[in-house]
Amino acid sequence: MIIKNIESKIRLATFVAAGSLVAAVAICAAVAYFSYRQAADARRSIYVLDANQVPLMARQTDVQLNRPAEYRAHIHLYHTLFFTMMPDEKFIEYQMRQAMYLVDESGALQYNSLKEKGFFNSVLASSAVLTVQTDSIVLDVPRKQFRYYGRQRIERRSSVITRTLVTEGHLQDLDIRSDNNPHAVMITRWKTLENKDISNVPKSTL
Repeated sequence: MIIKNIESKIRLATFVAAGSLVAAVAICAAVAYFSYRQAADARRSIYVLDANQVPLMARQTDVQLNRPAEYRAHIHLYHTLFFTMMPDEKFIEYQMRQAMYLVDESGALQYNSLKEKGFFNSVLASSAVLTVQTDSIVLDVPRKQFRYYGRQRIERRSSVITRTLVTEGHLQDLDIRSDNNPHAVMITRWKTLENKDISNVPKSTL
């Protein structure tokens, strides 16, 4: 009888220990899950300070929700940098340097080609001011491709030339944003499809 009581107590103790172990594992799993959820929610929250140094919470949104707008802004910025010039060698060098942060070697190839042809020297010699106006940007988001349509204005001492500008390229997402590349995008395989005069107006007639 005593032996049976001992065996019953051992079985009871085993069941209690096993149950406690299962309960402990379940509790640990639940705590780990909710801790992960809380940490994930915290990463989506940004706290900013107002003028009185009071922290205010702002909510992050999924970066992909606004990606097409960021792609267009990046493409517009690159073309503005690359095609805006004035008769100032340091200004041209600065524009080109900033533009190269936004494009792969295909941009450097076009820059070197223009330099070899003496294009930048002609800008300096003719005191030309070049600006570009974006007409439209056609995006193929699934294929990460774009086509840019714009007009380039070249103002010289004697005339104002307007040119069409059509380029195309691909887009590559980057992991890190920076001051030089705020949209975390790299333009790749960029090329100019069309850049021809559509008007040449002497300044005497303006």
